[in-house]
Amino acid sequence: MQSLRTALIVGGGIAGPAAALALARIGVRSTIVESHPGPADGVGAILTLAANGLDVLRTLGAETPVTDAAQLITEVQMADAAGQVFARHPGGGYVLPRDLLARILSEHAASTGAEIRYGAAVTDISSSAHAVTARLADGSVREADLLIGADGIHSTIRTLIDPDAPAPVFEGVLGFGAATDPDGVHAEPGVMHFAFGQRFLGYWRLPDGRICWYAALASEALTSREIAAIPTAEWLARLRADYAGDAPAATLLARTSLDDLISTGPTLRMPPVPHWHRDRVVLVGDAVHAPSSTSGQGASLALESAIELARALRDLPDIADAFTAYEQIRRPRVEAIAAMAAAANNRKAGRAPEAGVPAFDPTEHRIDFDRTIE
Repeated sequence: MQSLRTALIVGGGIAGPAAALALARIGVRSTIVESHPGPADGVGAILTLAANGLDVLRTLGAETPVTDAAQLITEVQMADAAGQVFARHPGGGYVLPRDLLARILSEHAASTGAEIRYGAAVTDISSSAHAVTARLADGSVREADLLIGADGIHSTIRTLIDPDAPAPVFEGVLGFGAATDPDGVHAEPGVMHFAFGQRFLGYWRLPDGRICWYAALASEALTSREIAAIPTAEWLARLRADYAGDAPAATLLARTSLDDLISTGPTLRMPPVPHWHRDRVVLVGDAVHAPSSTSGQGASLALESAIELARALRDLPDIADAFTAYEQIRRPRVEAIAAMAAAANNRKAGRAPEAGVPAFDPTEHRIDFDRTIE
């Protein structure tokens, strides 16, 4: 697409910088605007990058710094409430803090010539035959050949594309976790442990010897602010009660201090979004297909969408055709993964999963960036 030279990307988390890197591969220079006042240090929890996400990082030239900074998980073990292992599977991927991945991708995007502007919230967008214009909260205006909404599950751009766009769906569980003393709990290095008792608990051994665990607590819908307003002691007491008798959850929770317990907020997912694009504006990442953290695929899917969008823009004659092809390629896959994660969340919340949910391994997906989209 010879007329495509510039892109305005809204969102400086993971999908936004990844999109800038992918667009640089096809000769498009990006400006990233992020509403947060600075780099998102300390924002978000730990995430997993599976093999499909790592394959995208390899294409983008960012695999090595990410894997050097992350912890490799080579096996997943599943055990019952008594601690008896009933399944072992190879694989797992790399785990690292979300903010660290975002920083690495942002630094790489900047190295390709992308401009990153913080404290810049988009309030309105408009498209003409040849450009898209974004108005920012400070009154300034930015213009580009296209605009990419990569501004997360609470996306502003999604509602500017379609005021009737669906909101995120609460999956019935709240996320909590901590890093704690390993005494009394066995956790093999490089293994992700899943414990299925009265409640689900995941845990693994950190490089410093501590054990990091994460839990899903069935609850009514609460916002992160509402969760924070409840004393930590109450949440810890509730977790200890809900996991009493489960191995090794009871031991880990007994050793968890109030200072160490964190909330990762409500577990949310995006339902199918009717409109992925409009005019010269398109969505990527959690803004359009957040599958909930249960999937372990949120970041990897965002990376996939970034390069699939770039491929479509490279190979098809105009923006409308490219956006249509991008959606046709991505929608079936991301919605199937979201359905699998929703079924898992139903089980964690004590509900029966819906029938007809697909079952496949999302990590086996690979994208040949050099293959032409026709």
